[in-house]
Amino acid sequence: MSLYKEIFPPIENLLEMEPEELAPFVLRYLSQAGSQDLNKHNFSLGTSSDFKEWTGHENKDSVKESLVVAWMWLEKELFIAPKPGQTDWSFITNRGKKVLLDQNFEAYKKGHLLPSDGLDPVLVKKVKPAFIRGDYDEAVFGAFKEVEVRVRKKAKLSNTDFGEALMKKAFGPTSGALVDQNADEASGEKNARMNLFCGAYGTFRNPSGHRNVDLIDPYEVADIIHFANQLLRIVDSINLD
Repeated sequence: MSLYKEIFPPIENLLEMEPEELAPFVLRYLSQAGSQDLNKHNFSLGTSSDFKEWTGHENKDSVKESLVVAWMWLEKELFIAPKPGQTDWSFITNRGKKVLLDQNFEAYKKGHLLPSDGLDPVLVKKVKPAFIRGDYDEAVFGAFKEVEVRVRKKAKLSNTDFGEALMKKAFGPTSGALVDQNADEASGEKNARMNLFCGAYGTFRNPSGHRNVDLIDPYEVADIIHFANQLLRIVDSINLD
């Protein structure tokens, strides 16, 4: 198998990654590719048959640009550095070697399970990086913290309102500020929405806020974050005018 295919995530995911997300893959590639690729000029050429086969003609230039930007990030963070007295040649620093030993690259590879497209901008900025790093408890906590913040702000409630009590106050069928006035009272829709938010908060936010829940399955965590994303869609769709 091509070293590119072995190390890097799928092209469509690579192209939407931030430099700091892609950089560990580049570092790992450099550590395995041999000394000829520890040269910025050689690395940026992309002329090998393996590279062309991996990227495809239509993606070649975009991938090269992403990889070079990730290389620059590695230099900025001192994971790689220019070899003394040699302009284009570099070496992996002790800091870089430590990252190679400690980094959970498998977690990075699972980033494609949480595409940015369709994900709330706040979750993209604050939650997705934790997910890509494999900090799954932090990612779930952050996603449902944003649900809590968004509900509180939309309902114009105070910071003393939090947790399930906040959800009941915001979505309470009788006087909640975020009650769907078009919902059928007899069918229990208003209660169902309140229970949806209370149940989600109690199930996902409370445990991750009070203890380490040891989430280890990236597929499960991606589903939980997508659930939070749907709750944010519901909150954003509420028209209070």
